[in-house]
Amino acid sequence: MRNSIERRAVWGLFLGLVGVISFSLTLPLTRIAVADMDAGTVAVWRGLIAALSAAAILLVFYRRWPTRAQLAPLFVTGIGIVIGFPLFTTLAMQTIPASHGAIVVGLLPISTAAVGILVTNERPPTAFWIASGIGTIAILIFVTRQSEGGIEIGHVYLLLAVLFAATGYAVGGKVAKEMGAARVICWALVLIAPALLVASFFVAPIPWHVPAKAILSFFYLALISQLAGFLAWYGGLAIGGVARVSQVQLLQIFLTLTASSVLLSEHINAEIWLFAGLVFCCVVASSRLRISTVSKHHDR
Repeated sequence: MRNSIERRAVWGLFLGLVGVISFSLTLPLTRIAVADMDAGTVAVWRGLIAALSAAAILLVFYRRWPTRAQLAPLFVTGIGIVIGFPLFTTLAMQTIPASHGAIVVGLLPISTAAVGILVTNERPPTAFWIASGIGTIAILIFVTRQSEGGIEIGHVYLLLAVLFAATGYAVGGKVAKEMGAARVICWALVLIAPALLVASFFVAPIPWHVPAKAILSFFYLALISQLAGFLAWYGGLAIGGVARVSQVQLLQIFLTLTASSVLLSEHINAEIWLFAGLVFCCVVASSRLRISTVSKHHDR
């Protein structure tokens, strides 16, 4: 029994890592896309294309409708990861480098775990918060040391993006235990699609004449960042637990920085790797801790 639980935990962490690797390219590719496309166009049409793909998946593989009780969590999930996060990250990438975005988005794991406490019955031990807190503090120190010229509006956009994403991750991770990862992300996209369809009348259409790298980046955002990556991510959250698996995302900051260096030629110095090692140790420590649960019928 214990070995089975441990295998599920490892599988959950693996799926979470696959999702994080998929998400790590989101900011650099968004920056490439918005260099030639309007931010509103990218944010709205990536969601619509993902929603059409999700509808096809539901039609072929998952025809069962969500229950009435599941609709509200799915809407909240959709607002967080289909509207809020894409919109604010796209706006942010117009004004600040992807490397700065990677640092701020590094606050997602602790934010997701915090929201997870409110929406699930998971109760991480004190050591979990210590490890996660150290990792988060390391990220904040990194921001202070690397930022030049102070906080910009792009940083504010990213903080809002983190809030929306953390809520979408935690709520979606909870309902994924009932519905399965694929149905959660697909239904979240489909339920939000009408709002995106209305929004599409107020933004420019996809400019097919822009450079191929912008178009390819846009379709990665639509099909991988907005859909396929979440199939793995929510699967990991459902299997391994929101609090534990969310900490794998601490690695995303450094994966994104590497991608920013390769794709955008942003300079990565030795200090970044020093912080990478520290955060990685925090991820390992937090992921190995046992996350307890509190019964819904716990005595008051």
